[in-house]
Formats: sequence, C-alpha cells, structure tokens
Amino acid sequence: MGLIKLGKYIEPSDLRNSDGTMGSDDVVGLSTAKQIITTKANMDGVSTTGYKLLPPHHFAYVPDTSRRGDKMSLGYNTSEQTLLVSSISVVFKPTNGLNPDYLYMYFNRPEFDRYARFNSWGSAREAFSWEDMCDITIDLPPLSVQEKFVAVYNAMLANQKAYENGLEDLNIAIAASIEEFKHTAPRVAVGHLLEETDTRNRNGEITNVQGINISKEFMPSVANLSTTDLTRYKVIRKDQFAYSAMQTGRDECIRIALFHEDEPVIISPAYSVLQIKTDSEYDALAEYVMLWFSRSESDRYGWFISDSSIRASLELSRFYEIEIPLPPIEKQQAVVNFYNARHLIQKNIATLGDMLKNLCPILIKGSIEEASA
Repeated sequence: MGLIKLGKYIEPSDLRNSDGTMGSDDVVGLSTAKQIITTKANMDGVSTTGYKLLPPHHFAYVPDTSRRGDKMSLGYNTSEQTLLVSSISVVFKPTNGLNPDYLYMYFNRPEFDRYARFNSWGSAREAFSWEDMCDITIDLPPLSVQEKFVAVYNAMLANQKAYENGLEDLNIAIAASIEEFKHTAPRVAVGHLLEETDTRNRNGEITNVQGINISKEFMPSVANLSTTDLTRYKVIRKDQFAYSAMQTGRDECIRIALFHEDEPVIISPAYSVLQIKTDSEYDALAEYVMLWFSRSESDRYGWFISDSSIRASLELSRFYEIEIPLPPIEKQQAVVNFYNARHLIQKNIATLGDMLKNLCPILIKGSIEEASA
C-alpha cells in the first residue's frame, strides 16, 4: 500500500460507434449522483456514429464541473451491455491492481467532488481534464483489502436491488387491479369524494415547509423563505392531499400528493389541502384515490382538460368533475395494501441509498486503516 497517482491504474478508451450499429436507444446520460441514467437529450434525427462506447466495467465522466452544482457527472457501467455516451464524455477503465467497485466507492465520496471542483480549470466553463484525473494521489490498499471492503458495499447494494425488484412486482399488481376497476367499477366524480380544508399555521409553530413535485411526492420547499410570513401557510396532516392547479398543461401532470407522515408540515397558500369527505354517500380510501391519480393516463387527461391560460391550469372545480372508478371498499383496501407496501419499500430504498452514500467514505477510510495496521 502507498500513495500512488491514479493514472498508473486507469487507462482511457476512445472507441466510437463509427459503424452506427448502436442506436439512440443505447445512449445514456451521467448524473451527479454517479449514476447512469436515461439520456435527457432529444435524439430525434441525431447520428450516433460519433458517440463513445461505454463497455461493461468501464467508467465515464463529463469533465465540466462548474455548471453541475459543483459536482462531477460520472457513471460506472455495471451491466453486461455496451452503452453509448456523448462524445464530450471521458471513458476509461481500471487496470490490474485496482478493483473497479473500489474505485466507484472512491468516486462516490463527497471528498472527491470537492477535490474535482477545486482542481477544475477554465474561464467561462471550468473542467476537470483527463490529465487532472490521472494526477489524483490515492492511498491504495492491496487488492485483497479492496475486495474485502467492496464485498460489504455490494452486500448493501444487493439489498437495495432486492427491494427494487419487489417494487416492480408491486407496480405490476397495482396496475392490474386498477385496470380491472377501470372496466368494472362504477364511476364517481372526485367532488363527491374529496373536500377542501383550510387550516393555517397561525401561531407559526410549524416551520417545516414542503412542496410537491411532478413525481407526486413531497419535498422540501425550494423557495427563499427568509422574509416569508409562515403564519399564512397551510397546515397539512397525515392522509390529506396537497393539490396545485397550476401548470398542469405545461407539465402534463396533475400535481397532487398524499401526505403520509405523522408530524404535520406546512405548504404554500397557493396549494389546496384536500381530504376524504366524512359525510359522503360513497366510501373511498385516500390511498386508492392517490393510486388513480398516480397513473400516466390520469395525467394525460388532466393535461387535456386544463384551461388555455398562460399557466395551463386545472382549477379545483374542474378537477372535481373528473370521474374515477370506485369499487367496493374491500377491493379498494386490497389494492391499497399493495400501495402501502410499495410506499414502505420506496422509503427503504431511499434509506438504503442514503446509507450507501454515507458508507463509501467510511469503507474507503476503513480499508486504508486496515492496510496500514
């Protein structure tokens, strides 16, 4: 073990899709979370002959760091398929003596992002070049020690994958149930099932401000709240919905989310807080209603009926007119059980993801200490 230059253990690859045998479906993107993702580029009519090949067990990164939240976009191809990345990406692979999974753990540390950003160079756009990558000084343990700590990381990763596979099975079961209800259950207008409630944070006790995104999830507000009067904000509690009428047409998404947590939070006064009617002649479960509006078909219909204003809104009165199939309560409960299991798995996946991020620095440090002992 000892301090070495990373360049001694990595080598670049510049293989291109010159013969055009791979198409736009093979093109992937690289995220600052160090993941290979679906490309965000519009590939219509784009030739892929200049794109670089990303073979299995190879890495790729985008040298530009200044416009990516001070982080590096990087990915590691753990699949058995060759992928395509943009020609601006740098593709490389580890050589003998450096376990690729160990290198991936090294890249997943926040220390690496800080190092890469600090050592980026340029004027209008700063970049971390291949030469800069090779110049990294790394304390590299023996291969046997690397593999030992990689095994711990991969065990955690296997748990996450198992949860993800279970999630996919639940999604199939939910989709099949909803499809059956769509053709067999009587339809009821949303206005017969939901009602608006308006409780304000008048004493200012609640300071946890949340918003909702197009994935129909709650998230911390991105607004600047330094001078905001939070006593005007609306309180939302467990099993209530947050609904935003704005930009439904623009985003092709009905912005609605069901709040699951025990502790209440506050949301913008621009949102509506909805809940299941207590005096309705119909029996409905909040989770079932949320399941219906989690479908892409519901989003497309919301886009279709949104108004022609500059915000392309789906006003609450129009939202109330939407009809959804409403099966007997016991059938709702059966599919809601799937929904609750899915929500729990999603929380576990998120928890494991956070643990994996936090684990990488610990494992790298532990491997160095063991090799030094």
